[in-house]
Amino acid sequence: MRLLPRKLNQWAANLLDLPQDVVHDLPRITMIGNMQLYIENHRGVLHFSSDRLQLALSHGKLDIHGKQLVIRAILTEEVFIEGTIDDIQYTK
Repeated sequence: MRLLPRKLNQWAANLLDLPQDVVHDLPRITMIGNMQLYIENHRGVLHFSSDRLQLALSHGKLDIHGKQLVIRAILTEEVFIEGTIDDIQYTK
C-alpha cells in the first residue's frame, strides 16, 4: 500500500513541476566552500557544539563536523551555519 501514495506524489510532482525535496519532505542542503552551510527542512537541533551539529530530519539525522561552528540564523525549518566544515553525514 505504501507504493500507491509514493507513485501519486511522484505523479503530482511531475505534473506540477514541484521540487523533489518539497514532495518527499527531504532536506535541501546548500554549501558554499567549506565555510557556510544552509539547511532547509530540518526538524530541530539535537546537538550543538563548536565542533559538531546534529539535526533531526523527517527521515534520519544530519551530522556536521568541523571547527569553530556557529549558528548564524535558525528558523523553524531552516538553519545557517558558518565555520570550517570538515564532514557531513546523512544517516537514517
